[in-house]
Amino acid sequence: MKKGFGLILLLLVLMGGSSRPSSASPTQYYFGVDLSYVNEMEDCGATYRVNGEPRDPYQIFADYGANLVRIRLWNNPTWTNYSNFDDVVRSLQRANALGLNVLLDFHYSDTWADPNHQTIPAAWANMTDLNGLGQALYQYTYDTLMQLDALGLMPEIVQVGNEINTEILRPEDSGGYPIDWDRNAFLLNQAIQAVRDAGTQASESPQIMLHIAKPESVEGWLLAATDAGVTDFDIIGISYYPGWSTHTVTTVGNVISQLRYKFGKEVMIAETAYPWTLDGVRESASNILGQDFIVPSYPATPAGQKQFLIDLTQTVFANGGLGIVYWEPAWVSTSCHTLWGQGSHWENATFFDFNNDNEILPSIEFPQYPYEYPVNVMLQFNLQGDSLPDHIFFWGDFTGFGKRPMLLPLVNGAYTLQARLMPGTEIHYQFYEVTPASPENALLSTDCMDDEGHTSITVPTDDLVIQHTVNTCPAVTTP
Repeated sequence: MKKGFGLILLLLVLMGGSSRPSSASPTQYYFGVDLSYVNEMEDCGATYRVNGEPRDPYQIFADYGANLVRIRLWNNPTWTNYSNFDDVVRSLQRANALGLNVLLDFHYSDTWADPNHQTIPAAWANMTDLNGLGQALYQYTYDTLMQLDALGLMPEIVQVGNEINTEILRPEDSGGYPIDWDRNAFLLNQAIQAVRDAGTQASESPQIMLHIAKPESVEGWLLAATDAGVTDFDIIGISYYPGWSTHTVTTVGNVISQLRYKFGKEVMIAETAYPWTLDGVRESASNILGQDFIVPSYPATPAGQKQFLIDLTQTVFANGGLGIVYWEPAWVSTSCHTLWGQGSHWENATFFDFNNDNEILPSIEFPQYPYEYPVNVMLQFNLQGDSLPDHIFFWGDFTGFGKRPMLLPLVNGAYTLQARLMPGTEIHYQFYEVTPASPENALLSTDCMDDEGHTSITVPTDDLVIQHTVNTCPAVTTP
């Protein structure tokens, strides 16, 4: 860094004046439920009850605080009459009638898409030209969204693929790994462009989510994706199930923080679930979530399920995430069949008690818990000079990176970091000219450093502006 630069750090903590931290409007935080199975369950005779009375399930979730509904869409599922376009319209109409936001989940397959299965739709299976396949993907995505918009049903968020850990749109039974990133990035960008183009023509411009399963898999996948040119998206969606991850409710928060700061995107848990019992209904569809999904802190009881959701949701908020989506809380047992058996594979992880005529369980109340919310924080270096470095280095104990400094790139003439931090938290941070980081190459005054060479503040509950200049201590003002 050239000497003589004027260096200012602006740390702006934005917060409303209510007794509860409210820097981000509650409508920016999501208490989501995936209700893709509801139409089919009701057609199969399922009834959902509150205090013994049958109730509309969408209304039940809305009454208990859910504000986002996730709905899956298969291209042309000839094996079922559900999760096709007409069924999605039915679901979106139900959500919109109650003022619920919608996350539309394009599976880009005629059947279930997940890390092990990303089977190309039959209509595109014989396409050998990549450009032609990309155009088909673009047109399908664009046309679907424009048809929904014409019905007044444009979703607020769109997933371009479901759990796309492996290569998308591939032949059945192919491995999908290693990923051909030239092909994969081209296809993902075609889908992303279709959503963007539809948004410019429609009544609403949806946010775009990339959805990856397992917290431990997300960073590596995103590094490869961004290196290949997949950058125009808004939200990182993560599937987190304790039985399929080594992360705890606490450590998944570190992942969320790290992803937010490393990629500059919003993050949310797009799928999660937890069993309230290890029992099930006598049927041929055995339950998926068994003993290996149980965490010692959260027993397989109604109270344990509810506490898991409360703790996970608070962890997401405390680490800057947008919220969670619970997967299929209404997939109750009926006489109907799945591809693998009669009944539900999920009745022990729903919010309805199959032992009590599908009466609601306590976990349905998780959106109503009095969560603590973070305040918005922006850290920005403004440099003056004829030649600015491409980046400087930043270390903060709230980024999820441990002791590792992170690059703070030059964007529009400034070095900026945006954060959400909990009021009352003592944070430690420092800016460095070069690495390895040390007090000798720190940019803030030694008079303001602790023994480890960091500056600290306690995140306030009122708006605050803290200004730094090189080798000085902060000058505190209020906006």
